[in-house]
Amino acid sequence: MPSSSLKEATTFVEALRQALIEEMERDENVVLLGEDIGLFGGAYRVTDGLLARFGADRVCDTPISEIAIAGATIGAALTGLRPVAEFQFNDFMACAMDQICNQAAKLRFMMGGQVTLPLVFRAPIGATGRAAQHSQSLEAWFMHTPGLKVVIPSTPYDAKGLLKTAIRDDNPVIFLEHKLLYAAKPPAGTSCTGAGALDAGFKPAPAEDYTIPFGQADIKRTGRDATIVATGFMVHKALKAADVLAAEGVDVEVIDPRTLVPLDKDGILRSVEKTSRLVVACEDVRTCGVAAEICAMVAQEGLMYLDAPVQRLSTPDTPIPFAPILERAVIPNTERIVEAVKATLG
Repeated sequence: MPSSSLKEATTFVEALRQALIEEMERDENVVLLGEDIGLFGGAYRVTDGLLARFGADRVCDTPISEIAIAGATIGAALTGLRPVAEFQFNDFMACAMDQICNQAAKLRFMMGGQVTLPLVFRAPIGATGRAAQHSQSLEAWFMHTPGLKVVIPSTPYDAKGLLKTAIRDDNPVIFLEHKLLYAAKPPAGTSCTGAGALDAGFKPAPAEDYTIPFGQADIKRTGRDATIVATGFMVHKALKAADVLAAEGVDVEVIDPRTLVPLDKDGILRSVEKTSRLVVACEDVRTCGVAAEICAMVAQEGLMYLDAPVQRLSTPDTPIPFAPILERAVIPNTERIVEAVKATLG
């Protein structure tokens, strides 16, 4: 069926699938690679039905080899295609770090800009009861590598618009999707139930062609008393925290960077200038993490705006436990975000 027959996407999975369909119909050079993405439809069903729709030449099941997936994706991009590769877990990208960080990230630079490398590496992130080797959030690894763009959407609307932008970009893009957002869906009306009891900010994706520029943060909620910068699934915990604080008379602004590379420093600094207080909430580990980088940037470029020390919420420097009670103990939650905001208010 043509993309014009698509309906509003209310889940992450639907939004991502719509983006892929629209871009594959728009540009015949867009191809998909990954384990079980064809007949099975992908580990989280994002590519369900695309093999039948576009054929095996454009939806390619690969061997169980992340090295092969990354290498084939880079080769395809160098020869004029626009490949989108799926890794079943971002943890497994470690197997292909040479291809991703030493090849994909550096080839345009090494060739003096004479080639383009239009590829997207998609991967799930986040803790969902799968233990240490399947539950990490490794976005900071890729932020640390010059030459890679890093995207981490939090709503279906953002997921679709950012994925379309990623596919059209002539540089390698790491596109990270939190597992607990895939099937979450807002009920009729306002709030979203399911994993984490999401919020009215879980904006669906319209069935139309649109893109979202990289490096443009989104203000998910305006406020005057404190700024929370949050990423991925943590955005929705921050919005819930803002609701709790609002009932106590505290007006919080919630900023979603949406892309970590490029990072909308100006947008974050404008918010901190307005509120004079900053809390950063991310799911990756604390040391050298995303929150650490954002806090350091604000301390260096916006220290004069701050009336209190910044608060950094991340996962402790520990592997993610398998036991659910222990996993919940290490992952930042709404209550800790509320406490951190109150700490900035004194």
